[in-house]
Amino acid sequence: MPIEKVAVIGSGVMGSGIAAQIANAGADVVLLDIKVEGKNLAADAVEKMLKTDPAPFMHKRNAKRITCGNLDDDLALLGECDWIIEVVLEDLKIKHATYEKIDAHRKKGSVVSSNTSTIPLHKLVEGFSDEFAADFLITHFFNPPRYMRLLELVVSDKTRKDAAAEIREFCDVRLGKGVVQCHDTPGFIANRLGVFWLTAGINEALNQGVSVEIADAVMSKPCGIPKTGIFGLVDLVGIDLMPHLAESLLSTLPEQDAYRDIFVDYPFVHQMIEAGYTGRKGKGGFYRLNPDAPKGVREKQALALKADAFNEAQYGKADKPKLPSVDAGKKGLRAVVESEDEGGRYAWAVFKQTLHYAASLVGEIAENIFDIDEAMKLGYNWKMGPFEMIDALGPAWFASKLEEDGQSVPGLLRKVGDDTFYKIENGARHYFGTDGHYHPIKRPEGVLLLRDIKLSAEPVMKNGSCAVWDIGDGVLCFEHTSKMNTFDEQIFEILNKCIKTIGDGSGDYKALVIYNESSHFSAGANLGLALFAINIALWPQVEEFIAMGQRTFMALKYAPFPVVSAPSGMALGGGCEILLHSDAVQAHAETYCGLVEVGVGIIPGWGGCKEMLLRFQEQERAAFGKQVEQHGKDAMWFAPDTTPMGAPRRAFETIGTAQVAKSADEAKAIGYLRKSDGITMNRDRLLYDAKQRALELAKDYQVPEKIEVVRLPGPGGKMALDMAVSDLHKSGKATPYDIVVSDHLATVLTGGPDADWTRPVSEDDLVKLELREFLKLVKNEGTLARMEYMLNNGKPLRN
Repeated sequence: MPIEKVAVIGSGVMGSGIAAQIANAGADVVLLDIKVEGKNLAADAVEKMLKTDPAPFMHKRNAKRITCGNLDDDLALLGECDWIIEVVLEDLKIKHATYEKIDAHRKKGSVVSSNTSTIPLHKLVEGFSDEFAADFLITHFFNPPRYMRLLELVVSDKTRKDAAAEIREFCDVRLGKGVVQCHDTPGFIANRLGVFWLTAGINEALNQGVSVEIADAVMSKPCGIPKTGIFGLVDLVGIDLMPHLAESLLSTLPEQDAYRDIFVDYPFVHQMIEAGYTGRKGKGGFYRLNPDAPKGVREKQALALKADAFNEAQYGKADKPKLPSVDAGKKGLRAVVESEDEGGRYAWAVFKQTLHYAASLVGEIAENIFDIDEAMKLGYNWKMGPFEMIDALGPAWFASKLEEDGQSVPGLLRKVGDDTFYKIENGARHYFGTDGHYHPIKRPEGVLLLRDIKLSAEPVMKNGSCAVWDIGDGVLCFEHTSKMNTFDEQIFEILNKCIKTIGDGSGDYKALVIYNESSHFSAGANLGLALFAINIALWPQVEEFIAMGQRTFMALKYAPFPVVSAPSGMALGGGCEILLHSDAVQAHAETYCGLVEVGVGIIPGWGGCKEMLLRFQEQERAAFGKQVEQHGKDAMWFAPDTTPMGAPRRAFETIGTAQVAKSADEAKAIGYLRKSDGITMNRDRLLYDAKQRALELAKDYQVPEKIEVVRLPGPGGKMALDMAVSDLHKSGKATPYDIVVSDHLATVLTGGPDADWTRPVSEDDLVKLELREFLKLVKNEGTLARMEYMLNNGKPLRN
């Protein structure tokens, strides 16, 4: 049966977070917890999430999809639910008591799952009917559920295949999860390997006398691991959680498991927990902020490790290590572990154990190496999974190094021999199986990845900043490849070539998708390049660069074929402006877009001001149309938000405060996306969905008409906006240079000095006005100071 309504039992951090993500997916949720006199635990949890940052909800209105109740009075609500998720304490007796209540009230055929990460599935269903066991499985979410993509799925030989398929599809398509099927073993995949890796990392730092700063500096970006490294990650998840994870694994792992050999119950860990040093959620952890630093100064301190003791005197100013092993990351993982410094020796010791452990578990924890790699990439955000890491080292080299160090070589590593765990055959990626043969990686239906296309294709066109790919069915895909996917002249050159190549859609191609598979869509203009030109007063080049961007984005908007942008991650400044000029946007749910130019002392120069004005005016006309429809001739001549200042005021507030949407859902509410724009929950499905949208638009595509009449208030409207900024300055909410930037922004948004509500301007007039006011700002010392500060410090200057 299709899943329309879901129940979550348990409203702790994990349970409430799962409920929020299901609500984000547009499904109704029942959230139940135990009954406590005078309290509603579930309702309190939802209220708390509305104030949490980062936000569990993609939009606050999604909280309204959650019905809260308790396990005494509201069990009847379970009869309406298609899927019931148990997220109660990791205690088998409590879980069994909860299942008895669920089974007595659920409807026939509903699926029941546990979020456990410690209790085997066969123990969870012990004593229950075959019917219950057939409907039961494990769905292990990672915290926080909105942001962590991994979902580990565990089924038994009794679980209905159709039940597992329904949950897999819902979690994949609706919740945006990377679903990895695991065997019913302790810790499943990610935590089994992840906890081993963290333990090995802590052990080796103590054994080798390596500081936490050096350990994290090398065991992070140089190795394709998030910047938290080992100790930063333990601080993030909570030092107090580590003993619980260890206890859970030790109580269920096989007697000969390698984790038992490396586990050490360090006294200092318990002492830290007792003193309240539990990581970021406590007073600090392996890192903390200096409590004695002057007010307003954030000084990071690191703990000097001692296995048998902890006290606050062990904290000192955190270093930023500069080591050959850290720099070696640019050359690859092998260069890191071969570095002859303390970072290199540390990295080798940790990876030697971790990768050996991973290679010994294939077949036990998962069916194949691909599932293990996917689990570690999705659950721990590693850029490479353990077997991709072994390939980067060279399997034969790794095996010989293990033998040199007196370690056994796992059977699968010996079996792959001089080959690699992954290879490309017939333009497709294959993995090495436990049977000694290579098997193709099969993508689910509806998944289209540019990295797969690249295995068997050459770009249609490319240069140093971008590439264009044929993604089939007459659709081209434009891909940024520049640093941070910023815009430069080479980008505009290729976009214009795309427009000429596709033409009127009657040839080989009929649509364009703008997309890439980086962490972020685009950070906008290449600020470093712009600053260089400004510093040496290359004003004609600066003007041409901005004008070239304007011409290109306008050409995309009025191209004789559909343009669909498919952003994910940050789409800021110019990255947001290209979305505004697209026929449609198919956004990943985790898209963070905004016009943030004021932070570097400029205004949007590639049509952002114009497009926000036009978009808000379009919304006003639609609202007025509804009023007329409802009230006929009695409707006001101006709808409430269709005064001359309506759209300029909204655009001024949005751009002037550099408002950034923290989700695609929020981007619709702000106005960066239209109501008709699509949202894709699963990142791997984004390109496919964007391509389908482009093909749909290509049918009988009509070029939009250029806008010749834009009514704006002119100088009178600008005066009103200036007064608002002046009031903000008086109250300390706007800086002196904010006033300068806002003055130019207000000029554009009100149509310039010659505009008036009775004297409309055109779209082209607004483009020229944007360029004129932009060029005035870039010649100002205040703007130069903001640009330099942003490049040097990564945050805006409040001058």
